[in-house]
Amino acid sequence: MTRFLKLICITITIFVLTTPVSAGDAAAGKVIYDGKGACTTCHGATGAGDGVASAALNPKPASFVAAQFRLDTDGDGSNGTDMDLFNSIKFGGAKYGGNAAMPGRADFSDAEINDLVAYIHSLKK
Repeated sequence: MTRFLKLICITITIFVLTTPVSAGDAAAGKVIYDGKGACTTCHGATGAGDGVASAALNPKPASFVAAQFRLDTDGDGSNGTDMDLFNSIKFGGAKYGGNAAMPGRADFSDAEINDLVAYIHSLKK
């Protein structure tokens, strides 16, 4: 295999391994957000970061309505990208220097996390 072909294969592999599976379905994400995700507890029913547990948290939960994202989980210099949200949901906030109260949800499939990411982005006003 030539060097060029090896480089292409490595580049494609890195891209596939660092990109969420596919674009999510916001409607399906809302069902998870409101239900088994228990996201409303901290982030609130509208995603404003004003859930019932938010008063006791420091730092406060992100406001998805204001697109106030603090974590750059993939080190690309941008906060709140699909990959940042995906990683925060999958592995939890503490792994990236965020709030330890944000649990990792390894129990969610990648498709469910992509649906949540799509829903979170849909909340921006």
